Amino acid sequence: MHELASMPSTEPWYQPTGNEVALFEQCHERRMAVMLKGPTGCGKTRFVEHMAWRLQRPLITIACHDDLAASDLIGRYLIQHNGTVWQDGPLTRAVRQGAICYLDEVVEARQDTVVVLHALSDHRRMLPIDKTGENLEAAPGFQLVVSYNPGYQRMLKDLKPSTRQRFVAMDLDFPSAENEARIVHHESNVDLATARGLVSLAERIRKLRDRGLAEVPSTRLLISAAILIANGIPPREACYAGIVSPLTDEPSMTSALRDLVNGTFV
Repeated sequence: MHELASMPSTEPWYQPTGNEVALFEQCHERRMAVMLKGPTGCGKTRFVEHMAWRLQRPLITIACHDDLAASDLIGRYLIQHNGTVWQDGPLTRAVRQGAICYLDEVVEARQDTVVVLHALSDHRRMLPIDKTGENLEAAPGFQLVVSYNPGYQRMLKDLKPSTRQRFVAMDLDFPSAENEARIVHHESNVDLATARGLVSLAERIRKLRDRGLAEVPSTRLLISAAILIANGIPPREACYAGIVSPLTDEPSMTSALRDLVNGTFV
C-alpha cells in the first residue's frame, strides 16, 4: 500500500474541464462521498490535490491493490518491547483528523475491504473498529473520495451497486485539445506549438483504442514527452521514449505508432 499525507502550501495547478470544482465543493460542504470516474492519466489525482488545497484540508492518498486488506486501512496491533500497541491505519487517521481520504483505483482492492467504506460513505459517517471496540465518528471536514477507470475495469472487475450508490459520481475525461495543450505547456515549459503537436498525436493514437491498443496515451505521458523535448531531446525521440514505448511492446503496433509520430513531427 502506498500512502501519502499532505496539505500543500502552494496551489497544485489544475485546469478545469467543466463544473467539477463547484460540484466537489458542494459535496464537501454537504458531507457527501465522491467517486471520480475517468481514464488513466486524465487528471483525477491532480484534481483531488487541487481541491484539498482549495478547501484547506489535509489529504491522505492510498493507492489500492488486490492485496489491500481492511486492516491496512483501519489499523492493527503492533508488538513492541513493552507490549502491544494499536496503530491507526490511514483511513482511521483521516477520520480522526477530518482529512480528505482519497483511494486511488479503489476497484483494485478486495471486495471485503471495500465494504469497510460503506458506513463512512453514507449518512452515518462512522468507522467501526472491531479490534478496539470503537465506533469512530468522522470529524468535521472528513471526506471520502475514490477513483477508478471504468473503461479498463469493465473487462476485469467493477464496484458493486451497493458501493457505487453511496457516492456522487463525477465523470472526468481528457480535456479538449486546446485545454490539454495548455496543460502540457504549463507542466513542461515546452512551447505551445509543440504542446499542440503532442495533443494532436495523442488524439490520433486514442482512435486506436479498439484496434489492439489496450491503453491510450494519457495527459501524463504527453507531459513526460514534452519535458524531454523542452530539455533538448528531439521530438521524435522524445515521443518514442515518452509515449510509444510505455504504451505497447507489440511490434506491429509499435511500428504504427512510430509512423504517427513521424507524421506529426516531420
